[in-house]
Amino acid sequence: MGNNLVQKTILYHEETKHSPYRYAKSSGFMDWENQPEPFRVFEGCPALGFPLSKKDSDAAYTCLYERGQNHTQEIMFNNIGAFIELSMGISAWKSFQGSSWALRMNPSSGNLHPTELYLILPPMPEMGNKGGVFHYNPYFHALFARAGFDAPFWDSVRTHFNIDGFFVGLSSIFWRESWKYGERAFRYCNHDVGHAMACLSLSANLLGWRVTYLNTLSSEDIETMLGFSKTKWVEFEKEHPDLLLFVCKNTDMDIPRSMDNESLLQFRSLPFVGKPNPLSGDHVDWNIIDQAALWTEKPRTDEKVYRYNSYPFLDGKCVDKKAAKIIRQRRSGQTYDGETSITREEFLSIMDRTMPRDKCAPFDLELGEVSVHMVIFVHRVTDMDSGLYFLVRNEDHFEDIKSGTDPGLLWEKPDSIPDTLPLYILKRCDCKAEAQMVSCDQDIAGDSSFSVGMIARFRGNIEKAPYLYRHLFWETGMVGQVLYLEAEAYSVRGTGIGCFYDDLVHQLLGFRDNSYQSLYHFTVGGSVEDERLTTLPPYHHLEKNGK
Repeated sequence: MGNNLVQKTILYHEETKHSPYRYAKSSGFMDWENQPEPFRVFEGCPALGFPLSKKDSDAAYTCLYERGQNHTQEIMFNNIGAFIELSMGISAWKSFQGSSWALRMNPSSGNLHPTELYLILPPMPEMGNKGGVFHYNPYFHALFARAGFDAPFWDSVRTHFNIDGFFVGLSSIFWRESWKYGERAFRYCNHDVGHAMACLSLSANLLGWRVTYLNTLSSEDIETMLGFSKTKWVEFEKEHPDLLLFVCKNTDMDIPRSMDNESLLQFRSLPFVGKPNPLSGDHVDWNIIDQAALWTEKPRTDEKVYRYNSYPFLDGKCVDKKAAKIIRQRRSGQTYDGETSITREEFLSIMDRTMPRDKCAPFDLELGEVSVHMVIFVHRVTDMDSGLYFLVRNEDHFEDIKSGTDPGLLWEKPDSIPDTLPLYILKRCDCKAEAQMVSCDQDIAGDSSFSVGMIARFRGNIEKAPYLYRHLFWETGMVGQVLYLEAEAYSVRGTGIGCFYDDLVHQLLGFRDNSYQSLYHFTVGGSVEDERLTTLPPYHHLEKNGK
């Protein structure tokens, strides 16, 4: 059965590759009448609104990553609201010719937002001294109570973790993405999960909190705890469980990555209420996505602790900006000017931030072994040769990667690059045309300061456990979120690119098999703003209605 799942998972990946002569299957047109509703509501559930933040943290941008740099806030209802607002809330509205749409703190492919968020909270005064399982609706910045429990119910959870905290659950509605992107949508949903994970970890750090991935839980365990197994879903609009995180105050104590059996049994006995609102009137059945989700379901596994490097961050250019402001202003660039350069110092600092470190957000939530590397197309970086570079984010993979690529590539360390940053130049050249070509001929990959392709150790991970297929995309999303924020910090802009010609990237590097695969592209540079659009405050619709 294990080998069969490996083969099927790889088959899905092969079937959903783009090439210049064959794109992955999609509807081929935009069915605007059935565009999915962007906000899920559970009808019949009591709603509990979070207060909107009157003032963000004053923490400097440099405090966003390292633990211990921020004052620890109490785990209380209003602070949880601030944590969610800055990670999964609305950042702004855009309006054009009578149409308006929301932007969020967490980016999403096509701004379609398949990722849903749940909170499992301990008893609190604002909730009538009851705890519960809640769905978060960013439109209302409110919780919808799907299940409730009393203090004794939570006692076993508190005893197991030995620290006060709460859970964050993430799930995906595949239809939201497949409506536009067809069978490749499963990939994009998992990118978005990774972006959300990084958003949550970084937002938590500003409150002096820490996020830990509970890596023992099965998909079935998460379904149980979030009440999915007791929910009647609209056909094609089912939510698929992704993961559960534990949030607590920053601490050096070892947080369990598991749930105790007593608590799991208690969650299984909870009654859940609420009917999910329909998102579309009609659907297309992309069965291959449901099959891929089934093949990559996570079983219950042994608990694992992961440790990374502890190198200090590079002393880059001082960014005199507030962390919360950077988070709130993050946008995806739509067009790039083909002129803007960044400095060598800025470029190296951006690359350095993507390297996992212990006690540094977002990667210290410990998703797993570092498996994602980056091929970098350097176009406009002052005092650096234009060309093709490679960042090895896990140095244990260096020889394997090098031996699998074209023997004509240089693999030279550029001058004055610190030993803590394993960055290599592969080829000195003008690679703007190549960058554009492999990213589905999109100008943004060549008109930027630099663009990247995220190259994952692929077959070895899938053979170890097919569910790691999802984890690889989650890791790329986390890296992408760091790139987004770093771009904003240096007054440029970033864009995630899901459309690329998979095997052309592999051919460019000389990979001859699927040991390594390109899973996500990204570009950073000077964005050209669309002045036709009007920007509105994130919660103007609530203020207008006096809510």
